[in-house]
Amino acid sequence: MAELVAKFGVHSNIINRWKHEFISRSAEMFKTKPPEEDFEREREKLYAKIGQLEMENDWLKKKS
Repeated sequence: MAELVAKFGVHSNIINRWKHEFISRSAEMFKTKPPEEDFEREREKLYAKIGQLEMENDWLKKKS
């Protein structure tokens, strides 16, 4: 416990509270998987943004 307190700079009561909450809710946390659809949608959105930024960058290079 002393090592965690020193490493993270928090009081031992807070670490105990986090531990207790994790133990009581760990089954709930690991039971559900993140939705793949949201991941795919976010990835497509990021790829579109990258493409847009690359086009804008190329346009600015031509203008300068």
